[in-house]
Amino acid sequence: MTALRVGGLVPFSSVDWPGQFAAVVFVQGCPWRCSYCHNPHLQQREAVPEGQIDWPGFLTWLRRRKGLLDGVVFSGGEPTLDAALPAAMADVRELGFQVGLHTAGIYPERLQALLPLLDWVGLDVKAPLIDGIAHALVTGVRQGHEDVAQSLALLAGSGVAFECRTTAHPQLLDEAALLTLADQMTAAGAKRWVLQIYRDTGCASGLPPVDADYPSSTILAQLQTRAPGFCVRRH
Repeated sequence: MTALRVGGLVPFSSVDWPGQFAAVVFVQGCPWRCSYCHNPHLQQREAVPEGQIDWPGFLTWLRRRKGLLDGVVFSGGEPTLDAALPAAMADVRELGFQVGLHTAGIYPERLQALLPLLDWVGLDVKAPLIDGIAHALVTGVRQGHEDVAQSLALLAGSGVAFECRTTAHPQLLDEAALLTLADQMTAAGAKRWVLQIYRDTGCASGLPPVDADYPSSTILAQLQTRAPGFCVRRH
């Protein structure tokens, strides 16, 4: 089988997997074109990454990180796009490391097959999952929100630790949409939902910066009430 197509690596992170020290492997390729994407260079599957990382070489490096790292997070792009992902996760587990995944839930059947290999998942929920128009406004793709809803249901019933994350910008998600999302997260059984406020650093979308008062304190209080596991990230 072809080795995992790695487009980048962060050798140490304390923020990509809450509570864990992890290396982050960025997998090349994504079928979506989210307007706030911070990794547009990873979108094209056939692009040749600068300084492309060899997977066997990464495993050799990872062996030397025992006792220094808790695990490896596979991010992207959309890592579940790569057919070599299950084998790569198995390689990491065999070395004694935990395995995390960042995914937009695009391929629920592939996610389901990965669950036995996973210790934690960060699921990107782009917009209310009953609103295909709002979802397409973010992703640039007309379909996909139903797949994300299915992935969320799989995670909620899996026993695997996970958090849902939503990047928020007022031009993409108004306050009514945020309240709808809060209700959906609670109904789906998500114990942790993180609202990541848009930042323009490294983003080529042209979206203007977000005012410090977005979302309003009133809406934030309502979000906390509707979704007890709610929190905000502004970094």
